[in-house]
Amino acid sequence: MTDREVTACLIVIGNEILSGRTKDANLPFLAVGLNALGVRLREARVIPDIEETIVATVNECRARFDYVITTGGIGPTHDDITADAVAKAFGVEIGINREAYDRLLKHYGDPAIFTPARQRMARIPATAILIDNPVSVAPGFQIGNVFVLAGVPMIVEAMFHSFKHRLAGGAPVLSRTVRVSLPEGTIAEPLGALQGRYADLEIGSYPSFRQGRISTGLVLRGTDMQRLETAARELVAVLGELGGDPELLES
Repeated sequence: MTDREVTACLIVIGNEILSGRTKDANLPFLAVGLNALGVRLREARVIPDIEETIVATVNECRARFDYVITTGGIGPTHDDITADAVAKAFGVEIGINREAYDRLLKHYGDPAIFTPARQRMARIPATAILIDNPVSVAPGFQIGNVFVLAGVPMIVEAMFHSFKHRLAGGAPVLSRTVRVSLPEGTIAEPLGALQGRYADLEIGSYPSFRQGRISTGLVLRGTDMQRLETAARELVAVLGELGGDPELLES
């Protein structure tokens, strides 16, 4: 563990996500999983299956963040170009990885079933190390600080658990939630003042309707639970003075 903030970026690759035909389900899982390791997911980008876009995005993000995770585009079809694009981003060759090939051949059993299309899933950039795939065998890979995963949520989850021990994080982000039956416009000024007093914390405001009444959820995030508790109780006191009947929820 390190004292500094450790950051990550998720790059979701796929025309099907951008078209709306497929809904991304990996972001919530990865955000929670990374946070538990002390890694802050600071950005998530959705990009198309276009090589130059993937190359540019991977290069930009790997320079800005401690870790980059990509999902999608490493299957057996013509539009699965992520591995080639990542190899190009790192300026390395790509070819059949013997270990990946042997794993897939064993999985399919019959060489006749292990078609050239399926063999494409054994193409891995030079210098990359494999990420195990306990679900469908076809591996992901890590090269530098970039982790390349499949797009199917079940496989993403299995792959994440296969490589998460390679991540060195900082302190996990903790949270406290206060709910109040007041609109944001009423609490905006005191909330802003509280944020000024606790600049080391993140304070988010999320309005909603509960049982036909306006309600606002206020989430405080930080790495020091004592600091969070102090700020949350101060917030409850301030909101109570406004008549909002605030409630400090269990984390």
